[in-house]
Amino acid sequence: MAEETTPNAKLTAKKKGKPPALEDKPFTEFMEQHFTPTLHQKLTETGLIDVELSFSQKKLAIPGVNTNEPYWQVIGTWNNGQRQFNLYFLEEDISGSKAFSYGINGLPPSTIESFMIDERKVTLDLMVLYTLQRLNSQKWLTRN
Repeated sequence: MAEETTPNAKLTAKKKGKPPALEDKPFTEFMEQHFTPTLHQKLTETGLIDVELSFSQKKLAIPGVNTNEPYWQVIGTWNNGQRQFNLYFLEEDISGSKAFSYGINGLPPSTIESFMIDERKVTLDLMVLYTLQRLNSQKWLTRN
């Protein structure tokens, strides 16, 4: 007699065989092992040769913002530190609230903007794409 497979048994087998999505990994692991290296690679592919990215927990470096709470940030610099951007994670979750700022000529950023506020599902590819788009809107990656 052949063994019967129920819909639940098939579903369980599918769940066991499929590895978890990158985005389901713990926040810091995802950021350090996937987002930051992928973003660095894409920035290098655009022609930036001295780009440096770091991922750490720091206070907001925006003049006039008084908070003692540290936030996770991806900090990118290039052009001998003359261009800098910060991608802030206000929650320890890639789907949580995020913000963006940039500074030029070694000066700290003066404004902070919301970032990726309309996305229901946040993926590695979308985060990299949105970051590149935001930098390109400053004309930092390509010329008109």
